[in-house]
Amino acid sequence: MNFWEYLADRRELLAFETWQHASMVFQCVLAALVIGLLLGVAVHRRPRFAGLATSTAGVIFTIPALALLGLLITPFGLGVAPSVVALTLYSLLPILRNTIVGLNGVDPTLVDAARGIGMGRGAVLMRIELPLAWPVILTGVRVATQLAMGIGAIAAYVSGPGLGEQIFSGLARLGGANAINMTLAGTLGVIVLALLFDGCYLLIGRLTTSRGIRA
Repeated sequence: MNFWEYLADRRELLAFETWQHASMVFQCVLAALVIGLLLGVAVHRRPRFAGLATSTAGVIFTIPALALLGLLITPFGLGVAPSVVALTLYSLLPILRNTIVGLNGVDPTLVDAARGIGMGRGAVLMRIELPLAWPVILTGVRVATQLAMGIGAIAAYVSGPGLGEQIFSGLARLGGANAINMTLAGTLGVIVLALLFDGCYLLIGRLTTSRGIRA
């Protein structure tokens, strides 16, 4: 059967795997965003701790995906757990680094002025620093999502959910019936999801960033 016939014949399975892939990536990036924001806020005024945090995340980032997934099999077994842990760890570096850079890039005079009118540290953070740093943080989230989208396909190596199953199954059956169709369906599905997510982030950026900052 040709590619379009393959898509039509397996549309329910492909839709389910696409949903699994998108859900896994979204949840892992969200978890990395929470962790990255908390760490970034905690260490951005302490250069030594900021360097330690980004270096640790960077070391994790340099571990090859297949190697990290293989290492996570021992404590977590096969399936969703090692996939989620790996994607969250890989998503952490760009978010953490951009959080620190964004917060450090806020004009100190604005912070001093806010404190001068009686704002506490928490209010300054929530109303001044984070809104001004948000475009840089969101850029980190976009990068993390694209990374997680691709690495999420490799999660099929440890029986993880998503479109990676199509890719790995197709590669394992090269020369057989529908092998190319399976690989192509999984690959194109990941690409389409990556573009959709990035489009959503562009829209979120426009809706959540004040016009003055965008200008």
